[in-house]
Amino acid sequence: MLSAFLLLTFAFFFSQEKKPMFWQDIQNFKKLDQENTPPKNAILLVGSSSFTKWTDVADYFPGKTIINRGFGGSRLTDLNYYAQDLLAPYQPKQIIIYCGDNDFADNPQLKVKEVVSRYKTFYKKIRDKFPNIEVDYISIKYSPSRENLWPQMKETNQQIAAFMKKEKNAEFIDITKAMEDASGKVRKDLFVEDMLHITPEGYQIWAKVMNPYMK
Repeated sequence: MLSAFLLLTFAFFFSQEKKPMFWQDIQNFKKLDQENTPPKNAILLVGSSSFTKWTDVADYFPGKTIINRGFGGSRLTDLNYYAQDLLAPYQPKQIIIYCGDNDFADNPQLKVKEVVSRYKTFYKKIRDKFPNIEVDYISIKYSPSRENLWPQMKETNQQIAAFMKKEKNAEFIDITKAMEDASGKVRKDLFVEDMLHITPEGYQIWAKVMNPYMK
């Protein structure tokens, strides 16, 4: 009897344990959508912590309806893994993506073409569901704490920009120049202490660059 009980307990703990990474974030989104039906024709933000931490994003774009579905730490592989959960519940008029720097942080040996391929896969998933809406990609930012990865990031930005240029209803939103000082150096004052995430002023700069692209 005891061994059967132990077996059941064991099975229960194991079934509880191995949830895929970011599973809880996705459940939180589902809960939000249950509590409030997502508005149609909104601008859907998808990506990593630069969006997650932009909790007051709606204040930066008055008159725009925004659904923020950024989850911190996510890589393009995670956007692909959860694509159904991130796209199916919504009927947006525009999707803006910020993701990619965690892919390199997670694996500095990663080839640029692999990250670009991950992005193209996600882009295709969006297009399969929403053939005609506006889809935009924000360039990977050059965080001072990840300076060793800047060369790969630069090349990735260039390749994704070239890809987006050929696509219909697609734009590459480059925030690089706007985050530099007069001498072309990355402005460290736009980053919080971790030198990875940005300050409210940093977000103001993003908003200014993004605004012309917003539907």
